[in-house]
Amino acid sequence: MGIFAFVLIAAAIVLPFAYLVNKRVQEHAERKLELEARIEEAKAQQAALPNETQQHLEDRMRVLERIVTDPSTDLSRQIENLRELSNEGEAAR
Repeated sequence: MGIFAFVLIAAAIVLPFAYLVNKRVQEHAERKLELEARIEEAKAQQAALPNETQQHLEDRMRVLERIVTDPSTDLSRQIENLRELSNEGEAAR
């Protein structure tokens, strides 16, 4: 009965320790996956931001081209409209 008691005592000591270690490893793996998902979300947001900025710049460029190439007399009105648009764009940021 001596060896059987030794095995039971060893199991009683090792199994809870193994359970705690396994639990900690699983929590670490979950946190790692969450952080990787956050990193991917941040990268996607950063990738989308330049497209918005680029689109805004292209829109402004089109307006400026139209103002420059338009021979009409309402040039000052269009310039004021452009200033208002840029002020609204800066206020939105």
